[in-house]
Amino acid sequence: MAARSVQEAGPGTTWRVLLVEDSADDAELTEYALRKGGLRVECRRAYTAAAVEQALREFAPQVVVSDVNLPGFSGTEALAAARAHDPALPFVFLTGGMAPHETPPDADGLLLKDDLDALPALLGRLLTSAQPL
Repeated sequence: MAARSVQEAGPGTTWRVLLVEDSADDAELTEYALRKGGLRVECRRAYTAAAVEQALREFAPQVVVSDVNLPGFSGTEALAAARAHDPALPFVFLTGGMAPHETPPDADGLLLKDDLDALPALLGRLLTSAQPL
């Protein structure tokens, strides 16, 4: 069976996206990029361990987009919380950059914040492949 496009996922489908991001500006730019790319999204922002845990339970995101480095908390910890909540929950890292010796955490995607235009297509693929046909 062919994968459905994001637009074919259902009329009026709105995807719940958890943004794990300490910068309000970066979170706003990420949400804007998703909408500009044609995704209908409802975003919630969290940037502490407790807030991420709460959002996973109460907001029930369909995908998580996380910064790698957060003050007092890391994207790797956010990934671990998401995987503990739901091992199949799509998880994408956004980062301003990686050090040459740094290994990116194992997630469903990794993009630089300078490449936000690629995020809608990546999330579209992850979200539609996670949905039953």
